[in-house]
Amino acid sequence: MRYWNSLGCSMFAATALFMTGCQHIVQPQAPTTGTVLEAENQFQLQGKIGVRTPQQSGSAFFTWVQQQEEFDIELTGILGVGRTQISGKPGQVTLNSAKTGLIQAESAEELLQRATGWQAPISHLVDWVQARPSTQAAQIQKDSAQRISQIVEDQWRVELSYNQQAKLPNRLILKHALENGGENRITMLIQNR
Repeated sequence: MRYWNSLGCSMFAATALFMTGCQHIVQPQAPTTGTVLEAENQFQLQGKIGVRTPQQSGSAFFTWVQQQEEFDIELTGILGVGRTQISGKPGQVTLNSAKTGLIQAESAEELLQRATGWQAPISHLVDWVQARPSTQAAQIQKDSAQRISQIVEDQWRVELSYNQQAKLPNRLILKHALENGGENRITMLIQNR
């Protein structure tokens, strides 16, 4: 479970660019429906995240508030057990939970590496949840409504699903193929925007 809490937190730590100590969550003035595009890099998401690796799997509920380059993410297990707080701003990222204590890093990727041993482009999540690639090198596919349905970027394949005519995805599945034929998979279900 420690592995999951650290991994899940670290994955969301990437959502913003970099984090800082535990802060109060600031409510952004973003639209509440998925039918209108949100202000760039300013949003609030609530939902559930699941992580599956060849070694283990786990899930948590999340609340993620993004304000440009600063963010706060809170992860909790069933019935609020195992609360983990991730906060960040450029140059400073922190993860704090009862199981891991306080972990600090300069970037979300560095935090993920320290907490789990994983290397992943987690800072791309800010773009991916807004249905856009993070780099010009990304390969994209679109659905019949011309929304991005798949992004292949930095060795990750991201599949995006949408509710009806929504412009922003309600589900993302991130897959990273491993050399041994296995796969790391992260599933994000966005229940509220």
